[in-house]
Amino acid sequence: MSEALNELASYLAEVRGALIASSEIRFGELTLTAKSENLIPLLTFLRDDVQCGFVNLIDICGVDYPKREDRFDVVYHLLSPRQNLRIRIKVATGEFKPVPSACPVFPGADWFEREAWDMYGILFTDHPDLRRILTDYGFEGHPFRKDFPMTGYTELRYSEEEKRVVYEPVVLPQEMRQFDFLSPWEGADYVLPGDEKSRGEPTVTEVKVTEKPSETGAGRKADENAAKRVSDGPPAQKDTGKDAPPAPDETSREGGR
Repeated sequence: MSEALNELASYLAEVRGALIASSEIRFGELTLTAKSENLIPLLTFLRDDVQCGFVNLIDICGVDYPKREDRFDVVYHLLSPRQNLRIRIKVATGEFKPVPSACPVFPGADWFEREAWDMYGILFTDHPDLRRILTDYGFEGHPFRKDFPMTGYTELRYSEEEKRVVYEPVVLPQEMRQFDFLSPWEGADYVLPGDEKSRGEPTVTEVKVTEKPSETGAGRKADENAAKRVSDGPPAQKDTGKDAPPAPDETSREGGR
């Protein structure tokens, strides 16, 4: 597999090296890095070239690097059934720098690009219908960005008064929502509930030992009653004066016939 990937990387560098910024083989896959203006020509070549044949678009996803100037990577995964190879193409872009849509080359890129826009806010030019696909109508923000709060900005619930679903700002009424993520077995700086009994001096200074029957607290009368034999056998059956009902007839193996 690595030999085939090395041959493919050398072939692409020879025939379309101007479209590729860099290439590397990691984890058994070839990754190409390209600029956004070279994306569509590169995807078209990978699809149409006989020695490539990457006709299947597996996925388009985004990656967020907030500290980078171009904070997003748009990652394309392609499959060549003819060569039995996979390839990855990465394009860096910013929050307000659109990427050409891959829909003219791979029509199946439609929903993938809509998901990247919905989750990351990545813009795509010439997309036939760039709108949200996973979040609700009127949703604000993009949930997969690293700076998006885990709780979100709004929450929805069903209102019995209005008989419909309503949106409200997120409210966190719980107190002390400070998490230190320390395991109690590794030694937390605070007292866990129930551990306050183990702190400080013990309240019992002398252990009480029961050495005699009279020290159990029950007394002689209770000891004598416990030693009495209650019964010599199983309880007797009560005579009601009625005959016992007869046993039911045996059921035939042929269903009673």
